[in-house]
Amino acid sequence: MRVPDVLVMSLQAIVANKLRSVLTLVGIVAGVASIIAVMTGISVIQGALEREMSVLGAQTFQVQKWPAGGFGGDAARRKAMRRPPLTLENAQAIRDQVKCVDLVGSEIWDFGYVVSYKGQSTNPNISICGGTPEYPQNNTHYVGLGRNISQMDVQVARSVAVIGYAIAQKLFPFTDPIGKDIRLDGRKYQVVGVFDEKKSAFGGRFDNYVLIPVSTYVNVYGLTDRNGFLRSVNITVRAKTPAQLNEAIEQTRQVLRHVRGLKPKDEDNFEFFNSQSLITQFNKVSMGVKLGAFIIGTIALVVAGIGIMNIMLVAVTERTREIGIRKALGARSQSILLQFLFEAVVLCNIGGVIGVIAGFGLGNLVTVFTHFDANVPLEWAVIGLVFCSAVGIAFGLLPALRAARLDPIEALRYE
Repeated sequence: MRVPDVLVMSLQAIVANKLRSVLTLVGIVAGVASIIAVMTGISVIQGALEREMSVLGAQTFQVQKWPAGGFGGDAARRKAMRRPPLTLENAQAIRDQVKCVDLVGSEIWDFGYVVSYKGQSTNPNISICGGTPEYPQNNTHYVGLGRNISQMDVQVARSVAVIGYAIAQKLFPFTDPIGKDIRLDGRKYQVVGVFDEKKSAFGGRFDNYVLIPVSTYVNVYGLTDRNGFLRSVNITVRAKTPAQLNEAIEQTRQVLRHVRGLKPKDEDNFEFFNSQSLITQFNKVSMGVKLGAFIIGTIALVVAGIGIMNIMLVAVTERTREIGIRKALGARSQSILLQFLFEAVVLCNIGGVIGVIAGFGLGNLVTVFTHFDANVPLEWAVIGLVFCSAVGIAFGLLPALRAARLDPIEALRYE
C-alpha cells in the first residue's frame, strides 16, 4: 500500500473517532501552547528591552562607578560603595590622552525634582542631568527644538536648560518654550532646547528630565549628594569608528588606572558597559527562564504523549477485527504499522498547530497592556512542531507495533 493511501486512511480514522481525537489533542495543545506562550512572552519583553538598552550607539560606551547590571549580592554592593567616585578630571584625562575617541561626555544625575512655569508644575519625578555638549550624540537622544547646551554654557556655568519632550508638553502645550524661564527645584533656568520625544516601553524617564551644564549643576548642588556621599560622574565615550570600540575601551582603562593610582595587581575600581554588553547580560538571565519553560513544556508533552499511547492502545483493541480483515485481504504488517503511526503523528501535529497559534496569542497578550511590540518567534513554532512529531513517533510506536503484530486469525475471532 502506498504511503499517501496509508495517510488518507489515518485521517479517515481520526475523523471517524472525533471525541477520542479531541481528547487526545487536549494534552498536546496544552503542552505546546505553554512552551510557545512563554517563549513568545519572553521574546516580546526581550525585544523591548533590547531597544531600551540600545540608548548607546554601536561605538559608544560608558564608564561609571556602579555595576550596570546590579550588584549581585551584599558583598558586591559593599565593594562598589568603597570605590572612589569617577570625577570630571577623570573625564578630562580621557579627552586628553585617548586618541581613538572623538566625544567624551560627563553626566551627573539626580532624581525627584519639580519643574514649574507660570503656576503650572510637573510631578516630583523629574530627573536632572548635569552634562556636557556631547550628551545628545553619546546617548542618541537629540534636540528637536532649539539648541543643545554649548561648551560656552559649560565654561561660564550659565543657567540654561534643555527640557524633555513630556515636560514641554506639560508646561508649554500651546507656547514655544524656547527662551522662556522655568523654575527647576526653585531656581530659574532659561529653556534653550527641547529633546525629541523618546518613548519608553517600560514607562521610563526618557522624556522627563532636564539637561543643564555640568558646571552649573556642580555650582548649585556641589559634589556631594543629599546623604553626604561624593557624587560619581558617568563618563560616556564614543570611539571614532565601531571597529575601534574595543581599542578605545582598553586605552580608557589604562588611562583611568593610571590617573586613579591603581597598581598592576589591583583590579579596576570602575565599570565599563555598552549596549551590547547590557543585551548579552539580559540574554544570560533570560536563558534560565527559557530553559525552565522548555522543561515544563516538555514534561507536559511527555504526559500528553503517554495519554496518546494509552488512547491508541484502546484504538488498537477496538479495531482488532478491522485489522484482522485487512490482513486477511492481503494488507502487510508494515502498512498497518504506518497507519497507526501516522495517526499518532498527525494527531500530535494537529494539536501542535493549534498549540502554536494559541501560544502566540497568549504570549502577545502582554502587548495589549503595554507599549511592547508584538513578536512571533517562528523558530519556536518549528521547534514545537518537530517536537510534536517526535512525541507522536515515540508514543505511537508501541500501539502501532502491537497492531502490526496481530495474528489475522486471532484478530478475526476477536469479539
